[in-house]
This record gives sequence, C-alpha cells and structure tokens, in this order.
Amino acid sequence: MNDADRLRPDSITTLEDIAVSPLLEELATLIRYHDSRYHGEDNPEISDADYDALVALNKEIEDAFPAQIRHDSPSVRVGAAPSSTFGKVTHSQPMLSLSNAFDKTDIEEFIARIGRFLALESTEPLIFTAEPKIDGLSISLRYEAGTLVQAATRGDGSVGEDVTANVRQIKDIPQQITQSRIPPPDMLEVRGEIYMTKADFAALNERQAETGSKPFANPRNAAAGSLRQKDASITAARPLHFFAYASGTISEPVSDTHHGFLSYLSECGFVVNSLTRLCHNAEELVASWQDINTQRPHLEYDIDGVVYKVNRHDWQQRLGQVSRAPRWAIAHKFAAEQAETTLLDIDIQVGRTGALTPVARLEPVPVGGVTVSNATLHNEDELRRKNIRIGDKVILQRAGDVIPQIVRVIESRRDGSERGFIFPDKCPVCQHPAIRPDGEAVRRCTGGFTCEAQRLERLKHFVSRNAMDIDGLGERQIELFVEKGWVNTIADIFRLTAREDEIASLERMGQKSAENLVNAINAARTNDLSRVIFGLGIRQIGQATARLLAQHYRSLRGLMDACHHAQDNTATAYTDLVAIDQIGVSVADDLILFFADDAHKEMVQDLLGEIQPPPPEQPEESVISGKVIVFTGTLSTLSRTEAKAQAERLGARVSGSISAKTDYLVAGADAGSKTRKAAELGVTILTEDSWRALIKS
Repeated sequence: MNDADRLRPDSITTLEDIAVSPLLEELATLIRYHDSRYHGEDNPEISDADYDALVALNKEIEDAFPAQIRHDSPSVRVGAAPSSTFGKVTHSQPMLSLSNAFDKTDIEEFIARIGRFLALESTEPLIFTAEPKIDGLSISLRYEAGTLVQAATRGDGSVGEDVTANVRQIKDIPQQITQSRIPPPDMLEVRGEIYMTKADFAALNERQAETGSKPFANPRNAAAGSLRQKDASITAARPLHFFAYASGTISEPVSDTHHGFLSYLSECGFVVNSLTRLCHNAEELVASWQDINTQRPHLEYDIDGVVYKVNRHDWQQRLGQVSRAPRWAIAHKFAAEQAETTLLDIDIQVGRTGALTPVARLEPVPVGGVTVSNATLHNEDELRRKNIRIGDKVILQRAGDVIPQIVRVIESRRDGSERGFIFPDKCPVCQHPAIRPDGEAVRRCTGGFTCEAQRLERLKHFVSRNAMDIDGLGERQIELFVEKGWVNTIADIFRLTAREDEIASLERMGQKSAENLVNAINAARTNDLSRVIFGLGIRQIGQATARLLAQHYRSLRGLMDACHHAQDNTATAYTDLVAIDQIGVSVADDLILFFADDAHKEMVQDLLGEIQPPPPEQPEESVISGKVIVFTGTLSTLSRTEAKAQAERLGARVSGSISAKTDYLVAGADAGSKTRKAAELGVTILTEDSWRALIKS
C-alpha cells in the first residue's frame, strides 16, 4: 500500500475540520520529503505515480476544505494566480557582482590584497573556498522562522523583483526548513543561482520550435525567461533548478565559516554544489580551477568560471566591499570559446556621450552556445592595430563568455578582395565634426543634444534599469515617443503623464498599460538622487561615483552649483570636488565640463521642475558622522584601506588630501608632509590609538 492509499479517508466529504488539519500537515511533510529525495539528492524513494497520488489527494482534500489550506501547501507551488507585475524588493544587503581574475598572477594579487587589508602576519592561515560559478539567474530567498516568505531577483544589486510565487514552483527550493541539528534562525536569507540543465534547455527549445515560438539563446536566458513569467504555472512547467551558494542577512549566525554555512544549508535540504573545495593558497586555488575546467564539458549545467571566497565570516565582514564587488571574493573566469567567421561590413554607432564606435557585421556563427552576428571593434586604433579589413576571415570569441570580440585576422586566408575601412571625421548621424582629443583613443561627435543619436541614447540611458528604472518605458517606447515628438529632453519624460489618453490609444498599449506607465513615471519623480545623477549620462560617472556625489552634495542643484564654482581650479569648490575619495582630477574635469555646457544646464534646470529626489540617507550615526578624515603613514592594527572603510561606515567622509575643511588627520608611523600641512591649518591630528578611542566613544 502506498502512502496516498494509507492516508486516504473512507469519505473526504464526511471529514471534520479537526481531522483535516493534521492530515494536510502530514501530506505536506511527505511531499516535501519526496521533493528533497528526488530533486535535492537524485535518489527518489517512490515512483512518479505514487508521488502524483499524494499530490492529488492533497488537492482533493483542499478543494473540499479551502479554509484549511496551509501557507506551505504543495498546491501553492503549482498554478499560482498570475500577477500583473513584479513588485520591488530592496535587499537588506546588496547583491554584489564579482571582480574577475584570469590567471595565477591575478589570484596571487587577490590574496596579497586581502593580506594587506587585514594586516595579517605571514604565518596567519588564510583559507578559501573554490566553487563553480553557475551561469544562471541570481536569487535571494528570505526565510522567517524556517518558512520561505519572499524571493527576489538580483535586479540592480540594491533593488530586485519579487518573484516569490514563481520561485515556489522550483522543487529544489525548500518551502520550509526542517533540519533538526540547529533550529532555523528567526530570519535567514539564502542566496544562490537558478539554472536550467543543458538537456532540459535543448528539450525546451525543441518544444518552442514545435509551437512556432522563438527559441532561447542559451540555458541562462531560458532560466531567466522561465522565472520572470507573470503566470506562475508557466514557470512550474519549466524544468528549473537551484544551487545555494551564499548567505544574506541572518538574525543569528549558524557557522563561523562559509564552508560551514554551506554544510548547514545542505542539512537543511538545499542543493549545494558538490565540486566546492577548501584551498589554502594560490596553487591549490588554481589546481581546483583546472580540475573544474576539465570537468566542465561533462557537467549537466553551464559554468563560466570558479569563485574563490575567504572562508572566515568575520574576515569577510572586515573586508567589506568596493563599489560593486566584495573584497573577499573573486571570479576566476574560463578562457573564452572561439570560432571562425567572415567580417561582412563595418558600421559606426554613436553612443550617448558622442563616442563613435566601429561595429563588425559578421556572418552569423555559434560561439559558446550563442549565435553571434555583431562584435565591437572598440575604436580606430584597434582597427589599425589588428589590421582589420572588410571581407577578412576572423577569429571571434566571447570575452568572459559574454561580449563578442574579434581576436585576430587570419591574414593567410586573404585573396585580395578585402578592403580597408576609412574612419569618418564627421558624425554619420548629424554630420557635426567628430573630434579625437589629444591622448584619447575615442573620436566623439560634437553635436551634443542636437545629434539625434546622442539624444536618443541619453534618453534610453536615463530610463534604464540602473538609472531611473521606469517600468514600462523601455527602448522601444522611447523610440516611439521620440518619433512622435512627445519626448525631446529628459524632462519631457515626466510630461508624458499629461498624455495618458494618447498613450492608451497606441497599438499594444491600452488604458491599463497607460495608467501603469503614468504611475511608474510619477513614482520616479522621487527616485534616489544617485539614480538621477547616473541617469544624466556624464562621462566617467558610473553608479558608484554617482552615489559618492549624491552623499557629498545632497542635491542635484548643490552638485550643479559646486561644478559651476569649480570651473576656477583655484577655488575651494574645485579642491573640495577632487578631494572626494575616488573622484580625482579626470572625473572632476568631466563633471565640470558637463555642467559648464549651456544646453546641459538648461536641461538640468528643466528636469528640476519635474522631479524631487530626496537627499540620501545618512550613514550610521557616530561621533565622526559628517567629519572629513584623512589617513597618512603606516597603521599598525589595521590597514589603511580597512581604516577608510571603517570611517565611511561610521558616516565620515574620507579624503585623500588635507584642506581647511579636514576635521581629523590620523597619522600612523612614518607620516610626512600631510602632518606638517595639518599642523599649519590647525587640523586635529590623532595617533592611531587616539583614533580607535574616538570611534569607540
């Protein structure tokens, strides 16, 4: 007798409420157990038919007693009601990207940086984990008292999409943590990768072809597309899997080490990659990479490298992060796959900053599971250096298995029909002069916003996910609104709210879509200041730099006024700007140049009439909040980098140079000219011991 027959009552309709609850609890526990045996351990104990009978019995009882349906019911995992959109989830800890390494030298430098940051003695052991880097979709799972309550995509690293209903369809992911050795913490975030196996991907594409649907480019795209379905039943029909590989926020620690945490997750029913190893030095890390690379063709899933992580959690916390990546982890990438093809032609694309970029049009060729027909040629120097001609046979690769690029020309295959490419000195879109400044590799259109290509690309950048992230306003919609003359400047985007009825009348829109778009535009009026600054598309101003500027100047008008005064490089405003940590002269000059342009000033003034970005939240309050700190000399108890990160966490602003605005100079051993200048300016000078006492007070 199987479990379904054993548990089935004589008559479901005559069951009483008091008997239904324990029966549904036992069914949920049994189904969850068999899910784990089948998907987590690849070792099922019952047949598919017996499993299906359990699920059918559970549904039959729930249909008769809907008020008794459990929050962790197996039926919740399949056929969830479609959602009209995905909500936003702010990650309690950012989901960071990883820095890359490509050879043993990079790995040795990574280890050396960690040693310097932590000020480790040479005899102090530094242990790492090495684990395959799954080529899938990053996800964060939030458990409260052991129950899955929320799942969110990585998004921009700070804010992701709520895909809880869809993630419940993935049987590798426990709905409830039931292990007994350590009770689950009150709050536990588990992070990992959702992926599709190579075999399942091939089968899915066969089904796509049979139904006339567009095939997916690779397993990662298939996994992402399958997860981001408005109808969770579609996700349920797709064969998705999950590897757990990290933690987010945890209310109570369950292990002192990363490797120990992975062991804990495995005990809890999560699937953890069995190729993960502990390593003690660069040689062992590289050996692990070589071993995994050898196994790569035979794995049932795609990987694009090996991730090395510092094993001790307390050291991970001390190391912290740089702008977008943790200091305690790095991805050792595999060599790119290559293929031969023909260069058919070269086009020029004009970017949002006016850069003229040559793009190779290629005979389509599969590379690393993706069919490639275009590849960037970077700039005119690259064309000349590689001696690239139209008609050449070329070797193509995808750098990091992502970006297509031409490695070299096969000159021995030339037959004389190939022709050189003359790089234009005028913009192909607006015919304004294209100038290449001395010392730069890039030629740029001088047309600014009068250049249709630049204007269009800047508008697309402004609404993009990492900038203003306006739902429903993508590249296609921007192109359409520009074509209709509704949008010419970034401020016009916010004036679209007055065109709701006109938008609703457009093909493939409708009243509800127009209403959603208007709501998204209005919500963006109070976006973070850093998003607005990044969205302006200023040269060299990425997301991390935009956050620094937002934290320092507190408003867009404050930044613009500071840049106006900083046009005089002897002014305090200029000194203050270049003193911001990680800014420097080159970035400052691009900022000043942007805001010195009358068209840009007019554009920003116009924008300020449409948006109200709030000032950034202040960092942790402390005795040094808002203070300007400079470090000099050699510190004995912690590295300079760690001291700087510590000060920033406590709300201080770290500068690289002494000025009258400096509050404290922390002087270690062998301090030099900065100490003398601080004394001249009356800046308070602290020893390392005084500094430690100050921040603890």
